[in-house]
Amino acid sequence: MEDKLKNFLNEAFKPYGDFPARKDVEQELLANLNERYKDYKAQGRTDEVAYNLTVESLGDVAEIMEQIEHEKDGKTIRETIVDVVKSAFGDGDQRFHATSLIETDLSETSLPSTDFSASALMKTKFDKADLRNSKFKAAALKGASFIGANLSGATFNTADLQDTDFSGANLTNAKIVSCNLKGSSFKDAILDGTEFKTTDLENMPFDGLKFNGTKFVSAGLRNATFNRAILQDVSFKHTKVKQINFSGATMDKVTYALLKGVNADLQNVTVR
Repeated sequence: MEDKLKNFLNEAFKPYGDFPARKDVEQELLANLNERYKDYKAQGRTDEVAYNLTVESLGDVAEIMEQIEHEKDGKTIRETIVDVVKSAFGDGDQRFHATSLIETDLSETSLPSTDFSASALMKTKFDKADLRNSKFKAAALKGASFIGANLSGATFNTADLQDTDFSGANLTNAKIVSCNLKGSSFKDAILDGTEFKTTDLENMPFDGLKFNGTKFVSAGLRNATFNRAILQDVSFKHTKVKQINFSGATMDKVTYALLKGVNADLQNVTVR
């Protein structure tokens, strides 16, 4: 596998010729790629999947070259290489920007602060994965599974989340902005501080869930149901609430007052 990774780096840097310190840069990058490959294999990934994930983690070679050209002034070659490697791999963060990982099994992986923006992730499994503070801007996630995943602080912006399963996921302080969630499930999910903004939640069943500090901003909640749900300090800013079913819900006095002020149907609601 090391030879395969060497060939990958050689092809990646081929357009730039024999620039100063190329050998040192490639050696340092190769060491990091080898470690990442071993980590993916230890997680149970196949050789092919482990290799693809490893090379994708490198990021954009053009950005690496730009950094080499602009950061070497006033620094030793070694300092420049260290900075380049940190930048390439996010100094611990991982980047999968514009990557195709369709139907890939990434269950139970540790990928905090990963950038999955503009990636094809249809039917990909992220079950029980650590995805804290990760970004999914414009990602294609139709049919993806996040069962039991840690998505606290994650951001979904203009992502296709149709038929996505968030059952049991931790979405504390996550932001879901301008996304299509048709057919998705939030069963047993943690939604403390979660923000749903300009997002289509029509017919969404939120039955039996607990909402603490959750924000609905310009959200489409037509015919959504909150049966037996518990709402504490929940806001519905610029959101039409008249066609939401709150039957059997329990809410604090402030949330109740705010909803009543915009003529929500609060029959059979318990206030505490």
